[in-house]
Amino acid sequence: MKKTPFHISAGAVGSVLLAGLVFVGLVTAFGDNIKALFGMSADGLAGDTLVERRSSRNLGKLEKKKLQNFASENSGYQPQAPATPTVVDARSTFAIDVDTASYTWARRLILESNSLPPADGIRVEEWVNAFDYALAAPKNAPFAISVEGAASPFDESKTLVKVALQGRRVDEEQRKPAHLVFLVDVSGSMAGADRLPLAQRALEVLTRQLRPTDTVALVTYAGRSEVVLRPTSAARQDQILAGIRSLGTGGGTNMGSGMDLAYQLAVGQVQRGTSTRVIVLTDGDTNIGPNLTAEQMLASVKAHVEEGVTLTTVGFGVGNYQGSALEQLADKGNGQALYVDSEQAIERSFRQGLTGTLELIAKDVKVQVTFDPKVVSSYRLIGYENRDVKDDDFRNDKVDAGELGSGHAVTALYEVTLTSAAGALGSVAVRGELPDSKEVFEATEPITRAAVSHALNETGSDLRFATAVALGAELLRGHTANGWTMSDVAELAEDAADERAQRLEFVAMLRKSIGLRVQPVAQAANYDGY
Repeated sequence: MKKTPFHISAGAVGSVLLAGLVFVGLVTAFGDNIKALFGMSADGLAGDTLVERRSSRNLGKLEKKKLQNFASENSGYQPQAPATPTVVDARSTFAIDVDTASYTWARRLILESNSLPPADGIRVEEWVNAFDYALAAPKNAPFAISVEGAASPFDESKTLVKVALQGRRVDEEQRKPAHLVFLVDVSGSMAGADRLPLAQRALEVLTRQLRPTDTVALVTYAGRSEVVLRPTSAARQDQILAGIRSLGTGGGTNMGSGMDLAYQLAVGQVQRGTSTRVIVLTDGDTNIGPNLTAEQMLASVKAHVEEGVTLTTVGFGVGNYQGSALEQLADKGNGQALYVDSEQAIERSFRQGLTGTLELIAKDVKVQVTFDPKVVSSYRLIGYENRDVKDDDFRNDKVDAGELGSGHAVTALYEVTLTSAAGALGSVAVRGELPDSKEVFEATEPITRAAVSHALNETGSDLRFATAVALGAELLRGHTANGWTMSDVAELAEDAADERAQRLEFVAMLRKSIGLRVQPVAQAANYDGY
């Protein structure tokens, strides 16, 4: 018989039926994970009454949304990390990050320069961790783990899970003696009131809080490097302050040479029962010398890092500020990246947070979240893109990770898709090393269903504010967020601000960002020696 285009043979029918039976078998065997692989919400397909109940109670400010693609109006779109199906990989592992430079720098661009930050300079985890949250203090341990969650505003068929670590606080009187090397960029690009003068002010504030058992050395670099002050007891405060005040700018930027010299001084100060740290203050620009990248500079001082010298990078200025390079440098140098643009930033980092900067309580800290595939079909870690650690390296203590200072807290947000199954979502494990004894510790905390079974407006202000910070950062990176506009996010943040000045400033920053565009920032002029 002649076949028409619409003729279906018996064999074809049998093939279709067989394929259908195979698909049904797969869905039966793998349930919500198969649904996640096809991009469908397991919550929605399962008819999860919990999700329906949570969504129906997201009233008032959380319901006020207008469809607006903030990203399409701004350059610098960054692809959003896709969700990972737990049937493919149920573990998420990352190194902690206590840097805050990305947020402080972006705040300055928006509030003072009337310009949006380039998307690739926005690191969501640094924004979230730039704020303080009320977390349980640890008992007889380096840190405490806490978990809470709610319906996700990014996608209300999903759940937002907040994982946080709170480091133990060491009293100033109990901290170990600190041996510090101040490495100051005095090149021509550091001229200007918001650069070298502000760096000098930060170092003065820090120096005045040191104890006689602490020491300070001062090194500068421009076209060449110079030891201004060899290691000196902080009891001789006037001599240290005089050295800081004597600094002036001019010439090119040989940062690599300065790093070498600073580390040579620092490694000579390493002693058991003390801490040794290089603090580099710069706009991050480097244009002469053999070592021009973070990788090249750290390769040249790798042995010193392994001997126990830690690093803090402090960024200044705009224009030729190299935030990404300084973040990488701090990461590889076992330290923290900060940015200073005001007295407020100096107060936060060098007075209130001084002990956290100087006293490590844990080294090479890694977090591994393991989800139960029966309960969670997919997950997405928000931020931490460049802090990823291989799952199998979680218990490999030779793998470098993040450092936790006294009183430091670390917050991470996950967006997960729940299945219809009951039970705990999984667990959070944290592993690190005590800096003095080299003893390795590990702690685990379950992620219970009860901890995340809430509507967002039923949770405390900390979770709501952290969510607003992440939403704001995601929008500025060029991502959409379930129809949320920047005005909506600002309203959510204001509702959770608790009248705190820093949080209210964030609200003002979001509102000012509306209508701004990414503008080319004026580059520094050419100085002698460039």
